[in-house]
Amino acid sequence: MMKISSSKVAVVVGGLALSLTVGAGVASAQPDLGPAINSTCTYDQWVAALRAENPGPASAFDSQPMSQSYLRQFFAAGPAQRQQLARMFMSVPGADQNVPVMAQAFNSCNKY
Repeated sequence: MMKISSSKVAVVVGGLALSLTVGAGVASAQPDLGPAINSTCTYDQWVAALRAENPGPASAFDSQPMSQSYLRQFFAAGPAQRQQLARMFMSVPGADQNVPVMAQAFNSCNKY
């Protein structure tokens, strides 16, 4: 079982939140995280989708090693662990603004 340090995740998630704010739109109050939690994509597929569809946020993400580490951990986890990581991400102030950009990559990553 993978242990998660909540302080480490908070820092990583904060970095991810900051990294994707470029070009992110306003999300609804209750985003559907199912596509992320149940994704069959790999980290590399998700990053390829992000780069192809949202170059600005992708550039910011590429300069954030902590955000990359968080996403690698997310993709290595099973659905239950992903649910927990997603809840942690959504608890960070401003994270909901990044959901549209991230969701777009999760919804199309199987094409990459």
